[in-house]
Amino acid sequence: MPITLVRVPVDELEKFSVNVFQALGVSEDEARRCTRGLIESELHCLPGQGQGVRRLPVYRERITNGWIIPGAPYEIVKESPALALVDGHNGLGSVVAQKSMELAVQKAKISGIGTVIVRNSTHFGSAAVPGRLALEQDCIGIVMTNAGPEMAPWGAASGVVGTNPWGILAPTGGDFPVVLDIALTTAGKGMMRWYEREGKKMPLDWALTPDGYETDDPSAAMQGFLLGIGQHKGYGLSMMTDVITGVLGGGGYGLAPYSNPAKQDVSHLFIALDIEWFMPMSEFKARIDDFIKQIKSAKKRPGFDEILVPGELDYRRELEYRKDGAKLDAVVFDELAVLAKDLNIDFPFEREVVA
Repeated sequence: MPITLVRVPVDELEKFSVNVFQALGVSEDEARRCTRGLIESELHCLPGQGQGVRRLPVYRERITNGWIIPGAPYEIVKESPALALVDGHNGLGSVVAQKSMELAVQKAKISGIGTVIVRNSTHFGSAAVPGRLALEQDCIGIVMTNAGPEMAPWGAASGVVGTNPWGILAPTGGDFPVVLDIALTTAGKGMMRWYEREGKKMPLDWALTPDGYETDDPSAAMQGFLLGIGQHKGYGLSMMTDVITGVLGGGGYGLAPYSNPAKQDVSHLFIALDIEWFMPMSEFKARIDDFIKQIKSAKKRPGFDEILVPGELDYRRELEYRKDGAKLDAVVFDELAVLAKDLNIDFPFEREVVA
């Protein structure tokens, strides 16, 4: 059965999100940083991917229970001109991530590259969000984070490593940057839940049952563990992401992240590369635009009308959403209405169902 979607104006959704955070006692600066993370995710991710404003009730639960600490210290434990080790002290992950990329950019402007590893952080949303801060300063941004142990190592029947998302972003001379924003699993449980609600089977390479068998049943998969992209390759990339975030940073890794709701123990990595250290920005853009032209000029496979580059579909979705309104899952829309009532704030949206 198709899932009902509801249109909401993006600018009003942004104001609403800020109001929710401030009603939860979050400062205006942190509320705006968190809102930036949620709105950018809402604009660029599919509704079934589990990002965006659907996480507002989750923030409420975690802040109310003291599992996330608004205003937590952002502690630079150790640093050099090009490196920093940061302790997030269980603060708002989106805030920690954005501050860390800003720090990486500052260092890149001095050394050509800036690298920041973070420990004791929390969920920060889409990896591309802090990466876009690097783009704004003419840098290439690289973001990695570990996550809860939802992925089974290749050959295993239980989870030890996470979806461990990557974001790699580069500016171009065109209308949109190149943005790779991926998890290292073939799919996440948000998409499986979407298939489950629609009564559809899912591809066999998404997940395992609790007994370790591949399955196309999303209900069974929700009780099991995820599979990595490219079989053993995704598992290997996920493991090494844990190594260069949690293991190296002195934070959580493997089974630790999200094992205790009161201490998510998530670790991140942020890298900024200052393009001007390597060549003039105009030259870089000319080169990357030429590369994109080569890609788009390739012979197409049967059944394909065009060849896309990473981030192109996300850019088109953002244009549509800013013009016509974002598409929210109707269940999420109703949850936000309840949240607004509970927090005694305005809910300025009409239930405009997408045809």
